[in-house]
Order: sequence, then structure tokens, then C-alpha cells
Amino acid sequence: MSVRSARDLTRGRLGAHAEVRARGGRVYWTEQEGGRTVLLGWDGAPRRYAPDRALNPGVGYGGGAFNLGEDAVFYVAEGRVWRLPLSRLEPAALTPAFGAAADPQPSPDGARVVYVHHHEGRDVLAVADAAGGAWPEVWVQGADFYMQPTWGPDGAWLAWVEWDHPNMPWDGARLMLARVGVEGPLEVHRVAGGARTPVFQPLFSPDGRALFWIENPEGTEFDRLVRLDLESGERSVWMEGRGLLEPAWSQAQRVMSFGPGGALYLRENRAGRAHLWRVQGGVSEEVPLPEGAAWLASPSGDAQGLAALVSGPNQGERVVFYDGEAWRTRAYGWPAGLDAGGVEPEAVTFRSEDGAEVHGLYYPPAGGEARPPAVVSVHGGPTSQRTLAFNAQAQLFAANGYAYLELNYRGSTGYGRGYREALYGRWGEVDVADAVAAARYLAASGRADGERLALMGGSAGGYTVLMTLALHPGVYRAGVSFYGVTDLFELARETHKFESRYTDRLVGPLPEAAARYRERSPLAHAHRIAGALYVFQGAEDRVVPPGQAEALVRILRERGVPHRYKVYAGEGHGWKKPETTEDFYRETLDFLERELRHAP
Repeated sequence: MSVRSARDLTRGRLGAHAEVRARGGRVYWTEQEGGRTVLLGWDGAPRRYAPDRALNPGVGYGGGAFNLGEDAVFYVAEGRVWRLPLSRLEPAALTPAFGAAADPQPSPDGARVVYVHHHEGRDVLAVADAAGGAWPEVWVQGADFYMQPTWGPDGAWLAWVEWDHPNMPWDGARLMLARVGVEGPLEVHRVAGGARTPVFQPLFSPDGRALFWIENPEGTEFDRLVRLDLESGERSVWMEGRGLLEPAWSQAQRVMSFGPGGALYLRENRAGRAHLWRVQGGVSEEVPLPEGAAWLASPSGDAQGLAALVSGPNQGERVVFYDGEAWRTRAYGWPAGLDAGGVEPEAVTFRSEDGAEVHGLYYPPAGGEARPPAVVSVHGGPTSQRTLAFNAQAQLFAANGYAYLELNYRGSTGYGRGYREALYGRWGEVDVADAVAAARYLAASGRADGERLALMGGSAGGYTVLMTLALHPGVYRAGVSFYGVTDLFELARETHKFESRYTDRLVGPLPEAAARYRERSPLAHAHRIAGALYVFQGAEDRVVPPGQAEALVRILRERGVPHRYKVYAGEGHGWKKPETTEDFYRETLDFLERELRHAP
């Protein structure tokens, strides 16, 4: 049994963006339920928390839905921070309902909660009274963005990451450290990071003597784990030359945590496969993942155990708990058997036209057809990556007789800084070249029929789909773009704050690079699209507003380019409703069946 139908894709409850937290042996996580994010936990048995409210952290792309205190869960719903005592099910609101909140972190004494707050274009670190008896206060302000606030175990220290436009957090950020007094942070210092040195996830040791973080210093290819002794000020590198830092697309992302035995547990990303390390006293030892798992995310724990989200090519997402000896499953993300029996991906590399090496994951068709039709998938971001985590979309296409290639084109994470930054200034060129190279590789290697290829992607991936079909007509017979970028000027002008200066790096700053923006906008080349195209769009998309798709479709209609267009009401930048997901994949499969199997 495996993922075979469009409806099957609506049955996953955890997903790659589930958040997991553990404390004192208790494990909590988020699940998707009818398009809503809900909170569950395990304290000897599974239990639903805050049943009347959907969690909705709304800073940037979201994330940071909840955290654990000694005797309460703190979560974000309805734009507010709430405190839910573990002894009862009735929560109390700690903040008023204005703006957006994320990542509420209770102080060790349980008296205060620090969180990231966004309102009317301004981001700050704010603090609320954990008893709800006082108006929240702004503690830290002045930077364009904040993430990952964390308390020292005695409440005397507060650390966080901040950065400014035009950087994205993986370009460069600052790790800040402050002593905390009754009125807020004192003696604020920058301890790491800079304009070209990203930093990630500050974490205090349980004894309060040290602060750890991950950084990618300017001029280095891979990342390192750094320890700062808070008494002596001495710094030491505990691990280096590895893929540790992940691009902070959302709040509260985690790749490390203290766990059993007081050791630090740290995930390494090695070309899309996770490796878990136990690090103690500067000595590292690899910890085997649960059987069948190839990817691990959201590690969280303490001396009593480590919880995380794991999955593999034939193992759907599940919440697991590690006590230092064995892994135990606390929650399953897919119905029994639906995540098994699929095809195993093959890590492939090939050369682009300029000789550069390009990476991907190839899923053969389940039927074993020689030279089958194929779908090449272009992930979004573009600073993202497809890993060996469970990929229901890949299994769906493979089960329906398509070869499937996840293209980790240049610009993707997971292959070093040089690979990630190869797209800077060349978005719309390098990614397009790699998409063309993928088609030629599939055909030349006999993995697919070169006359029956489709290219699909969303957001930045949709942009690459449109540019490839326009600039290289005939390479792909069909394309599927969902909420894809069509106008780089409008993207820079209309998109949300988090990405409003992203194109400065990917294309160039305005107005100096205006000619490049015109040349690399799909709207300028839409009349050249020769293959059939299906365009999908969310009606409430704030990242790539519907006007972008409508402008493209208008040109396609006027020029007689074969296309279909569908808008989903109530959806934004990504599908949340199960009925939308089912319809999208049913429509896509029907479209590909017509264009790749029955076309003359």
C-alpha cells in the first residue's frame, strides 16, 4: 500500500512543518486537522490541548506555535499569546489581539514570556506577564527582524538572533546576548555574526555556564558549532566543516537540543540525509536514527529525553522520543501502511550547460516502465531543499506511472555556501539552466522519455517553470505553476516584509538593476511559452498576490497559448484546506495524463 490517489495526500497529519517539544518526559506536537493547526501531547497517553482554538503564529511564514514551561503550555492563537496550565484545559490570554506573535518562551521562573511580535511593519521582542496581569512591554527593538529568543536556565541571560534588510537570515545575522534585570535587558552585546556571517539557534547549556550556536563565517563553505564560556569569555569550536545551519524560513526552527545524559544533540544535513550527533565535552558520537528514518527535524528535550520529527522515503512523519537507549514512537502522521510500499529515491548528480554539478533525487515509476513520462519538480525558496524526508507528492506521481525528479538546483541549501549563493545575481538564469539540464539528463540516461516531460513548481519554483518554458520551448511538453512569480517588479513592491528585499541578492538592487528585472520577469516572455501550462493560484496570497497570475493569464489568453487557470478561494501561499489539496492533485494528474500520455 502507498500513496496512490489525490485524496491520499490529504490524509497526512504531521507534515514537514510540524513542531515538536519535550520537557520532563512529556512530548507535545502540532498536527493538521481540516486545514487547522492543533496541539496534542503525550503524558502517558495521547491528549488534545486547546481544543477550541487553532494555533496560528503569524510572523513571516509562521512557525513558533508553542513552547513548554514547568507547569504550562504557552501557545499562539487568534494573534495572541495564551497560557494553558497542564492541570486544566482552560487557557488564559496573556496579550491583546493585535499584530502577530510567535515563539513564546517562558522564563525559567515562569513569571514572564518573551516572544516575537510584528505589527504594522515593525518587529520587536516583547515580554508579557505570565499571569496576564500587565500590558506587554517592548524589550528589544531597532532591528528589522528577530527570531529564536532564549532564556538562560537561571533567567539572568537572554539571547536572540536579529538581522536587517537587505539580508535574509542565512545571508548574515547577529547573535545578541544580554543580562536581564527587573526592567528588561541590560548590557546588550553582539557576540557573533555579521553582515556576511549567518548565525542560528542560540542555546544555553543546562548548567548556565555556556552559550552554544551555529555559524557560517564569511569565507567558509560549511558551518560550525561554537561554545562561549559565559564566565571567561573563551570561545571554542566543537564541530566544523559540516552542514548544520538551515535557512530560517520560519520562526523557532531548531536543529539541536540538550538531551539524555546532559549531552548536546545536533542534526547534520549531508546532501539531504540527516545524521544525528551526540556532542559532549567537544567529543562527537553519531546516534543511529530510528529504523527507516533518513531525516530528522525539530529536536527538543532535556536530561529525561529527546523528542523529534522523523521520516524517510517509505516512512511518513512520526513524533519519536529517545531516552538515551531506544527510540519510541509517540504519534504517526499517516494512516497505517499508506506511507509504505513506495519507491526508493536515487541521489543523482549531473552537469549543467556550464559544467557545474547539479543535484537531485530521482524516483523511478512504480510500474518499472522503460523510458516513462517524467515530472521534474522545482522546489520553492529558492533557498530551500528537497531531502530524504517522506515525500508524498513524489510517491503519488511514481505510483501513477511517472518518473519523478526533485531538482535541487544551484541556489539550494544542503551542498555548501558556494552552491547556495551560486544563484545570487543570476536568478532566472542558473535555475533555468539546471532545469534544462535535468530534462536532458533524464533523457540521455534513459530514466525518462525526453519527449514526455513536465516541469512543475510553486512560488520561486513556479517562477523557474515559467522562465524555462518561455526561454527553452520544446524542452518540456507541459508545465504546472502554482502561485509562481511572474513579475519581479511587483514581487519587490508587493510581497510581505520578510522577502521584500530578497531580490536585491537574487537579481540586484533597484533601481540599478531595473533592466535585469524586466528581462528576467516571465511576463516579458509569456508569449514564447509553447508547451501546455496549468496555472494555480490562492486568492488570498500575500507573498505572490493573485495579480501576478492574472497578468500572466491575460497574456496567454491574448496570444492563444494553451493554458488552464484555477484560483482557490480562501487559500494563500500554499494549500491548507484538504479539499484544495485533493482538487489540486486530481487536476494536475488529469492534466499530465492528457498532455504526456495522450498528446499526439
